[in-house]
Amino acid sequence: MKSVLIIDDDKLIRKSLSSHFRKNEFQVFSAADGESGISEFKENRPDLVLLDIRLPDVDGLEVLKKIKKENPRACIIIMTAFDDMKTTVEAVKSGAFEYLVKPLDYVELDLVIGKVYKVKSLEDKMSYLVGEKQKEYTIDNIIGSTPEMREVYKLIGSVANTRANVLIQGESGTGKELVAKAIHYNSRFRDEPFIVINCSALSDTLLESELFGHVKGAFTDAAHETKGKFEVAGKGTLFLDEIGDVSLNLQSKLLRVIENRDYMKVGGEKVLQTEARVIAATNHDLKERVEQGKFREDLYYRLKVVEINLPSLCQRKEDIPDLVAYLLEKINRELRKNVKKVPPGVMDFLVDFPWKGNVRELENALTRAVILAKGDVLLKENLPIEKSDKEIFPKQLVPLAEVEKKYIQHVLKQVKGNKSKASRILSISRPTLDKKISDYQIQI
Repeated sequence: MKSVLIIDDDKLIRKSLSSHFRKNEFQVFSAADGESGISEFKENRPDLVLLDIRLPDVDGLEVLKKIKKENPRACIIIMTAFDDMKTTVEAVKSGAFEYLVKPLDYVELDLVIGKVYKVKSLEDKMSYLVGEKQKEYTIDNIIGSTPEMREVYKLIGSVANTRANVLIQGESGTGKELVAKAIHYNSRFRDEPFIVINCSALSDTLLESELFGHVKGAFTDAAHETKGKFEVAGKGTLFLDEIGDVSLNLQSKLLRVIENRDYMKVGGEKVLQTEARVIAATNHDLKERVEQGKFREDLYYRLKVVEINLPSLCQRKEDIPDLVAYLLEKINRELRKNVKKVPPGVMDFLVDFPWKGNVRELENALTRAVILAKGDVLLKENLPIEKSDKEIFPKQLVPLAEVEKKYIQHVLKQVKGNKSKASRILSISRPTLDKKISDYQIQI
C-alpha cells in the first residue's frame, strides 16, 4: 500500500490532504511540526512526504535535509504560501522532488504524485539491474585457482575502491572486460555508468568524437552537439578496449585528459572536467610497443598505475574443468537446456584442446555443443573437431598472405557475407576486415 506523510501546522490543510490521499488508497500519517514530522518519518518510512516550508518549531528546509539524511531516496514535495525564487532554489538543491504553492491545485498535485511513482519505479528498476550486474561480476564469477589467477583476484580487491587507472593485458578471449567490470561493480561507484569503447573498431576521427564529443558544425556530418564518453561516464568507469591500437596523435590527447582531468569537445573551446576512472586493456605487449615507438611511454605509465596480466587458457589448463562446469551452468540457464554430464573422454579433449581464443573460444564451443545436444550429455562430435597439421595447412608452401586471403574468403562464405560476424570470428575490427577485403580484392 502506498503511504504519505503530511507535515503542516495548519489543521484544515492536514485534514483536507488526508481525505484526498485516503480516497486514492494511501496510508496517511501526519504531523503538526518539524520534530514530530521527522519522528513520524523515522518510525513509518512513508513513500512520499508533503512538507510545509514554514513550521512553528523547525524551518522546513532543515526538516527536508534531516529526512534526506535519514533516507537519500525519500520523495519530498515542498508546500508554501510564499512563492519566492530563493527558497525554491534552496529546496531543489537540498533534494526536494517538487515545489507547490498554496492553495494547492489538487489536479496539479495528482500529476506530481504520478511523476513521483514513475521515477520511483525507474529507480527501483535501475537499483535491481545494478544489483544483478554486481552479482554477475563478483570475483566469484571469475573462475580459476592457479597462482596467476589468485594474483588477479588480489589485484581486483585491492584496486576496486580506489580511483587508480588500471591496465589489463592478456590475449584475446582471456576475460579482460570481465575483470574491468568486476573492478567497477565491486567499487563504491558501482551505481555510476560503465562505458566501453573498442578503440580498434573506430577511425581516429570517430574515436576522438566518441571520447570527447563534438560541437555542432565541428565536421561535415556534425548536425548536433553530442556528449563524449568521458562526459557520459560521470564518476563511473571508462573502459578503453584495445588501447594499443590508438594512434600516437590521439594518445597525446588521452594523456592530457588523464593527467589534467580536463578536455575539450571536437571543435569546441569550453574546457570540460571529468571524474571517470580509466581502465584500459590490450592484447599487445605495450612495453614492447613503447620500445618500437608505437606507444607513448608517458601514457603507458599513466595507464598502468595498477597492471593486471591475464594468463592464457593454455597456461592454466587445470582451471578448464571448473570453467566448463561454470560455463555449462550459464549456457544452460540462457538456452533453457539441461546439458550437465561431461564424459571423462570429452573432458580430457577439452583440457588438451589448444584454445587459441582462450575462454571466449571455449564458451562458444560449449554453446554450440549444448545447442546440438539431444539429451543431457555433452558429446564430443558436437565440439570443434581437432585437426592435424596436414588438414590445417596447404600441401604446397605458399606466402602467408595467400593463406590469410583464402581463410578470410572461407569465413565470409560461411557467414554468407556478414562482415560483422566475420570480424568477430576472425577477432579483428570491422575497418581492418574491410581493408583486407580491399587489399586482397575479395569478392563477396
